[in-house]
Amino acid sequence: MDELRLTVNGEIRTATPGTTVSALLAAMGVDPARVAVERNQDVIPRRTWTDATLADGDRIEIVAFIGGGSGDPPAARADDEDFLVIGGRKFKSRLLVGTGKYRTLEEGREAIRLSGAEIVTVALRRVDLTPGKPNVLDTIDRTRQTILPNTAGCYTAEEAIRTCRLARELGIADLVKLEVIGDERTLFPDGPATLEAARVLVKEGFTVLPYCMDDPVLARKLEDVGCAAVMPLAAPIGSGLGIRNPYNLRIILEHAKVPIIVDAGVGTASDAAVAMELGCAGVLMNTAIAGARDPLMMAEAMRDAVVAGRRAFRAGRIPRKLYATASSPLDGLID
Repeated sequence: MDELRLTVNGEIRTATPGTTVSALLAAMGVDPARVAVERNQDVIPRRTWTDATLADGDRIEIVAFIGGGSGDPPAARADDEDFLVIGGRKFKSRLLVGTGKYRTLEEGREAIRLSGAEIVTVALRRVDLTPGKPNVLDTIDRTRQTILPNTAGCYTAEEAIRTCRLARELGIADLVKLEVIGDERTLFPDGPATLEAARVLVKEGFTVLPYCMDDPVLARKLEDVGCAAVMPLAAPIGSGLGIRNPYNLRIILEHAKVPIIVDAGVGTASDAAVAMELGCAGVLMNTAIAGARDPLMMAEAMRDAVVAGRRAFRAGRIPRKLYATASSPLDGLID
């Protein structure tokens, strides 16, 4: 055979017999330190790339993280000892943010900095094989922020599991946000598939944060299989509708022994504050900041709302009453 025919990121390419993964990456000008490689849906461990010889007909996927944003976060606004704890790791900020939908990479970087977020989500996608394309890892200071790979765009448990394995191969920690979408129009998650994927990933040592419906039964099952947190939606992704069913969230919170983080549907700062006042451990958002008229100002507003909501929850609100109660003492009134 004079040449191999390979499918690389969906495109037909040729290579000489005996070509290894390392040689293929070098020939395409891909930085091996920034990618993970899959052959015929199996991850190829980085340590084997120099010896892993490709065969005719192999389907190769070369992936990296996409998105953007980082920078020095402002001084923590939460109480000194009030940490968000996920999988044994402590975080001062209870606002988690995404990296997509910003008008420019610079805008995203600054918005994320102003948000004070310490956990930043990134999506895994095929590498653009055009030389010189920027990589999200170039914009994130990993000494200050934790990367949270997500499985956005996955519609089966198998796809989500593959994506998490590729994220691990990229050298990112085992903390992953699990999404298995069940409906293209609403982007509602597929509960049974999410539970199936979570079970496998937990057994493989991942710290799993699943995105799910605001279903108390499913939330408990996800906790029972070992998820480190549960992330019920407030409303459909990107809808900005805010918390549509606070009563379900209250039931979930009443029984949960792991952090409950509202994910999806937040539209403005008051939505974030409400989630925190209910007792949620955190809020994850992207569109609410990136899609705002002024994303930088909204990032600051969201940061402050999460802090205010958390403090209000810890302080304990007054009971709701149907009738007025005088706030000034009645003793000593002038007759």
